[in-house]
Order: sequence, then structure tokens, then C-alpha cells
Amino acid sequence: MTIFSKIIAGEVAAYKIRENDNFFAFLDIFPMVKGHVLVVPKIETDKFFDLPDNYLAEILLFAKPIAHAIEQSFNCNRCGITVMGLEIPHAHLHLVPINSAEDVNFTNSKLKLSADELKEIQQKLVKALDES
Repeated sequence: MTIFSKIIAGEVAAYKIRENDNFFAFLDIFPMVKGHVLVVPKIETDKFFDLPDNYLAEILLFAKPIAHAIEQSFNCNRCGITVMGLEIPHAHLHLVPINSAEDVNFTNSKLKLSADELKEIQQKLVKALDES
């Protein structure tokens, strides 16, 4: 069971942004920039393109309003999307507020945010989603 499966099952705490029957979105607790969200399918599949076709089609539709909420909530040019999948063997997307390609450079140092900062970001994104 991956850490993402444990988060989905409620065994590990997370800063949830949104959830439906197939997907779970939550803040990356080691973000590249503030507002970095992970979108995870609820089925445990290692490689992104091994997901069933319906999941591949639906994940972007699930992520779309979150991306808009990120763009509304943070000073960014756009919401970037990245699929890396090397750090955890569970398919997922990274949604990141970006102003340049450097903002999605996974070799950069990660931010160390407090629980209060993460909660504030979570509330900002959930509010933007509720208002859309």
C-alpha cells in the first residue's frame, strides 16, 4: 500500500482539496511552490499510462477546476501540470502555479511550510473551488 493509498483511506492525514469516486487531490507537503497540489487516482497503479482509459480521460476533467482555483489563488502566469511518477509508485499529477519552467524543476529545494501555512493554502483553494 503506497503512502497515497493510505492518504486516500484516511490512514495518513492530508490537506484535502477535492475528492470524488475515482480521484483525490491534496496539497504536496513538500511543495516546489505554494499551491502545489497532487491529483491521485484511487486505484493503485504505478505508471500513469497504465491507468485504465476512463481514468486517463477523467483525471484531467477532475483536475481542471483545481487548476483554475490555483490560478485564481496564487500569483502565477498559469497552472503547470507534470507527471513524474518516480518518487512514489502510484500514478499522480502535479498541479503547480508557475511563472517559469524553473517553478517545476524537481531538482530545486522544496519549501518547508508550517501546518498553519498549509492549512491556509488548503482553505484558499477550497474556497476558490466552492465559489466556481
